[in-house]
Amino acid sequence: MEERIQKLLCERFGRDIDHCTKEEIFEVLMLITKEETSKIQRNFGKKKLYYISAEFLIGKLLSNNLINLGLYEEVKQALAVHGRKLEEMEEMEMEPSLGNGGLGRLAACFLDSIATLGLFGDGIGLNYHFGLFRQRFRDHKQKEVKNPWMRAENWTNRTPVSFTVPFKDFSIQSVMYDLDVPGYEAGCNRLHLFDADTVDESIVAGDSIDFDKHNIQKNLTLFLYPDDSDDAGRMLRIYQQYFMVSNAAQLILKECVDQGYDLHKLDEHVVIQINDTHPSMVIPELIRLLTDRGFSMDEAIDLVSRTCAYTNHTILAEALETWPTSYLEQVVPHLMPVIQELDRRVRKKYTDESTYIIDDKNHVHMAHMDIHYGFSVNGVAALHTEILKNTELSNFYKIYPDKFNNKTNGITFRRWLVSCNRELSAYIEKLIGDGFKKEAKELKKLLDFKDDKEVLKTLGRIKKKKKEEFRDYLYETQGVLTDENSIFDVQVKRLHEYKRQQMNALYAIYKYQEIKKGHKPKTPITMIFGAKAAPAYTTAKDIIHLILCLSQLIEDDPEVRPYLRVLMIENYNVTKASKIIPAADVSEQISLASKEASGTSNMKFMLNGAVTLGTEDGANVEIEELVGEDNIYIFGKKPQEVIDLYADGSYSAKDIYEKDELIHELVDFIIGEELTKIGDKENLCRLHHELVSKDWFMTLLDTKEYICMKERVFQEYENQEEWNKKALVNIAKSGFFSSDRTIEQYNRDIWHL
Repeated sequence: MEERIQKLLCERFGRDIDHCTKEEIFEVLMLITKEETSKIQRNFGKKKLYYISAEFLIGKLLSNNLINLGLYEEVKQALAVHGRKLEEMEEMEMEPSLGNGGLGRLAACFLDSIATLGLFGDGIGLNYHFGLFRQRFRDHKQKEVKNPWMRAENWTNRTPVSFTVPFKDFSIQSVMYDLDVPGYEAGCNRLHLFDADTVDESIVAGDSIDFDKHNIQKNLTLFLYPDDSDDAGRMLRIYQQYFMVSNAAQLILKECVDQGYDLHKLDEHVVIQINDTHPSMVIPELIRLLTDRGFSMDEAIDLVSRTCAYTNHTILAEALETWPTSYLEQVVPHLMPVIQELDRRVRKKYTDESTYIIDDKNHVHMAHMDIHYGFSVNGVAALHTEILKNTELSNFYKIYPDKFNNKTNGITFRRWLVSCNRELSAYIEKLIGDGFKKEAKELKKLLDFKDDKEVLKTLGRIKKKKKEEFRDYLYETQGVLTDENSIFDVQVKRLHEYKRQQMNALYAIYKYQEIKKGHKPKTPITMIFGAKAAPAYTTAKDIIHLILCLSQLIEDDPEVRPYLRVLMIENYNVTKASKIIPAADVSEQISLASKEASGTSNMKFMLNGAVTLGTEDGANVEIEELVGEDNIYIFGKKPQEVIDLYADGSYSAKDIYEKDELIHELVDFIIGEELTKIGDKENLCRLHHELVSKDWFMTLLDTKEYICMKERVFQEYENQEEWNKKALVNIAKSGFFSSDRTIEQYNRDIWHL
């Protein structure tokens, strides 16, 4: 390997490994990895999965791919001979900006597991030039700037595959880029990313995310989730989604024809997984394309209904996409006759108007179309699926009880343990062997060591090392110093009111005031946040402003700073997740019960030995079942209690604010003199008003219980032996949350590859 690296460096740059830059060495390592991946046999079968998703948050690929290829140690040693560190080369890689949060990260884990299990299945998405956005903090506020992640040399390969995608007033010729997905010691699949040569990055103004939303040929794949606060932005999202699914449908039919398959038996050779509602238009598009080929409407609908399956990722009504028919008429009028026919057939069979595809306001409900004209509907955690069946989608469950099933999410342990926490992975391997890398349930063998004092001490030492590494990383990237001897209390995820970062901020205010009163914690606490807010989501941006103001307030207070820090990771992404998750002591999973479909950061933290502080929500429920109540901290109202409060409309934040002295004091601190001196009064007053007058996700409902439980967590952390035992139990029981297990269940119950 050393000789091969040297040869390539000399050929490309005319210098040897000792004189090349880290960027040049990274480029050569990427080329070697791509070459080795291309030699792997493609997975194949008579039936193929097409996993369509608007997001694939794949993260950096060098380390992950080298691990899956079995080359990581070989490359590491080859570099070490010359005093070069592979970790430094990994830092040179730009993270692909192809996703946002858990939805996209899940899709990436699924592709890894599909390949690892030797299943025949490819992903389909879009090749976003700037992706979401790069987050910057200015004046204690989020500023969005474009994220030009693409380089001339990257992981994708341009292919000759191209399709014509028709819109109302014009057509766009697509181009398909392929990204190889090697499984762990297994075959290879691909992620197909569609783009257009007409897209023009220069139309984006400077470093901003501002561009002409009307110029579709030039803007189509510039950004993931373009601002949809106006009609042009909403229309652009429809253009993007149709571009994705039309390419997908055309690719599917092309591959079937190329294989000589009879399209009348499409469902025997193809299964399409619709990941959330963004790809829903693949249903009418496939029907349209089949009828264009001479199929009757009846047969086309029947075939597509036996080919498509839908994953629901949310309980939030606003996340179940609906589009006005007028928008669709302006973008894809050729789809409307199909959608209207699908709706007509539903109306003919059912009298319940809530199940219609087109409602009385002329909005098309994408999820309704998926449920009626797909053969499977799955939730992503046991609790989530039950809520869908009993509450949110109960009207559909009554019609199609056999379609509904649960597939609890999972994560790939190669990425979230072997790659990002090599010390812990190596120690686990020393204790129980390396079988856990392919069969995650083998981690249960660690329970044999839960009373072994040396093992528990070693786990503590590894955690301390990861905290030191994160300290150094944060200082290098943000110039922020942290105390590795403090408790790392971490909440990293998308910024959304239902995830309740605002409640965590209220705890920071509480702790600040307690320390000012002289009640100082025995071990200092570092509260770490990481989150992006959607550009048009005002309340989420106000919460970020509050957190950054609190950070400054505490930083400037010599009395409080030694005992409490509030830090926010700038531009939180997969790379930064891989640094903070191994270092975390406490995993904050505090969403309002019944609102988080699953969560996957809870699984990543658990796997790396953090202990969960959370509500009875999403996959937290299954974590508690696995680890037992002694190894998790659960607080707050139960899911059914929350559902009932919404149903009867009896929750009043104002009542709690006016009647509870502590909560009144904490909430008013937001607009008090200390913070308004630092921050923007308008932002802080607006957030204060939101909490007192609306508080749609019931922050104040659980705040006092949250404070009490969090105090207990920090108190119990002082017994390090017992804490490390909790950490070990969490690691040992995390095997269930492997995405390999999730994919095995998808295949067994839905795909039948």
